[in-house]
Amino acid sequence: MRPACTFHLRVSTFLAIGGAIGLAGCHRNVSMPAPPRVTAPISFPKESSTVIVPVSASLDDLERAVEKELPRQLWTIDQQVERCVPAQRVNLGIGRVKLTPDLGCRIVGQVVRGPVTLGGSGSRLTIAMPVHATIAARKVGGVLSKTATGSAIVHAVANLSIRPDWIPSARVSIDYDWTEPPGIDFAGQRIVFVDKADQRLQPVVAKLEKTLPQQLAALRLDRQLADVWRRAFTAVSLNRDNPPVWMRIAPQRLGFGGYRIEEGRLTMMLSADALTQTFVGKRPTDPPATPLPPPSRVTGTPGLRFFIPVVADYAQLEPVVKRALEKRAAKGITLTGVGPVDARFGKVTVYATTNDHLAVGIQANVKAQGTSLLSTRGEVWLTAIPFNRPGSQRVEVRDLSLTTHTDSSVTDLLVALFNDAGVQESIRGGLSHDFAPDYAKVLDSARRAIGSRREGDFLLATQVDRVENGVIKATGQGLFMPVRVSGRATITYRPL
Repeated sequence: MRPACTFHLRVSTFLAIGGAIGLAGCHRNVSMPAPPRVTAPISFPKESSTVIVPVSASLDDLERAVEKELPRQLWTIDQQVERCVPAQRVNLGIGRVKLTPDLGCRIVGQVVRGPVTLGGSGSRLTIAMPVHATIAARKVGGVLSKTATGSAIVHAVANLSIRPDWIPSARVSIDYDWTEPPGIDFAGQRIVFVDKADQRLQPVVAKLEKTLPQQLAALRLDRQLADVWRRAFTAVSLNRDNPPVWMRIAPQRLGFGGYRIEEGRLTMMLSADALTQTFVGKRPTDPPATPLPPPSRVTGTPGLRFFIPVVADYAQLEPVVKRALEKRAAKGITLTGVGPVDARFGKVTVYATTNDHLAVGIQANVKAQGTSLLSTRGEVWLTAIPFNRPGSQRVEVRDLSLTTHTDSSVTDLLVALFNDAGVQESIRGGLSHDFAPDYAKVLDSARRAIGSRREGDFLLATQVDRVENGVIKATGQGLFMPVRVSGRATITYRPL
């Protein structure tokens, strides 16, 4: 038998001097080189996101604007007419003989309007305005007075569009008809005052043709959109901490898809194309804002699409791995060729290394039972590839292996310990991570961050309909799972 001894040496020097001393079983202190650490931040590609949303305003607001612009009393009349009732003539065979002279009178009256009603469908806005005329012929022939009433409906159809400077415009065609022409019966004749009413009503109609586009322009959509466009160059918090996640938005273009009128609302279809970048950590600087571009064509389908990350800190995995190993040790570990061993586990370190691998460092002390002469302590490094199945938030590891191997697995207890199938299974279990809680938390934060927010006179509301997670990846800041979110968005014009 060879004498026993106690000494400490690194794995790198063991082969150089171990044979010269010629000893069999000793206490050994093993130190393996740590894999290189990847520290670069998560790099997210720029995502092209499209939001195609209806910007709507109540027709009631437009009605009130038109109502305010047009007076109730459209016009009044008070004038002397020399030939209010034409002379009566009769044919006596020798020609037509005047029986009564032309009768003059004084015409007084007014035309008032009723409430303006807006409606329509598709891209056609309709306007209806009732008109009521009251006209009196006083002192007809110096004696009699008579009063006439009449009603008309003013109809207008506006085809809405938008100018390159985002100011709404409208081509308005207006007509009206008298449902009850104003007139009186006198001396067997019907005296109709339509021509008198028309003289005054036509300028009112012309005014309405100008008023509607003016009131559309009074909504100052160009200013509102320019303000919203400027504010959109920003960074939105998707998750406040553990870790902080930001989505930086840089709008690229704004499209116009026409108007639609339904259910009492005037809706304008817009599409906003933006580049979105995701950052983990400190809030990124806002991208430089550009002026509001002219309207472009709307393409694509209505919806909201954006990209957010779910990141698990490696510090969450380290205590889990240690607990899993301690449970394995408590059950007892038997190594091939050695027999039962006592194993104690210390500090666990997890980080990202090259080739999308995880590096796992574990401090341990292992000793063969029944003897104090065969023991090893030190830090062992393993690597593994994290993976998850499509659509699953459960992360596991593959290809778990030591970074350094030795042919003497019996004498190198530490290497033998971590080559043991049961120990490796415990490590794999500790490295497995259920992203579901982190996933739910980040999505909830994202929903609250962008779910409902006001920008000036516009209210943005979003609803998440679909969430898809991608493939896990080891990064310098943690295990990263990309998540793509799609849903719906509405923007409502709702002045404060």
